[in-house]
Amino acid sequence: MFAFLRRSRNRKLIERLHARIIAAARNPVLFVDYGVADTLDGRFEMVTLHAALVLRHMHRLAPPAPDLAQDLADCLFRHFDLALREMGVGDTSVPKRMRALAEAYLGRSLAYEKALDTLAEAQETGEDREKPSLLPLEEALIRNIYRKATDETAQDDPRADPACNAAIEKLAVYVRLNDESLAKMSFNDVLKGELPFVAPQA
Repeated sequence: MFAFLRRSRNRKLIERLHARIIAAARNPVLFVDYGVADTLDGRFEMVTLHAALVLRHMHRLAPPAPDLAQDLADCLFRHFDLALREMGVGDTSVPKRMRALAEAYLGRSLAYEKALDTLAEAQETGEDREKPSLLPLEEALIRNIYRKATDETAQDDPRADPACNAAIEKLAVYVRLNDESLAKMSFNDVLKGELPFVAPQA
């Protein structure tokens, strides 16, 4: 009975953390002022970005935080699965689509991790300390969020558009600020279902 109650509490906590991620990912400012496409792909990219930031820092906390991080990742993909089915994707096609989503999530998560670690290393060694270069992060965001997917053989350079270039820079700053905020997150914050996201500025 006690084990069941613990699992029940954990499920409620994980769902609460998932809801915090979704709320942050759906902030209208990201789509109106940051140039993210308000499409299924754009919303997937935002959920992936925010989940990757949270999981990155949950995995760095002491046990059992990494176990909760895995539970949260599992919850994320359960909701992806449910969303596909609600969109009318047939049972036989769901596993293939889920594999594609998992590969997309992993690739993006690793790209953001590498870019943010590069930024942190530059700051620690004194390089770009006063005004850190966000170029590695901006490049990851361009590939995953601002890319032109209509013609892969002749993609436009998003930076050629001043408005898009400004949006890229704003989103990179937003990601860096959230990475720094989430780095200060404690395990008690996690247990309370609190994720210290920084709101995007219009």
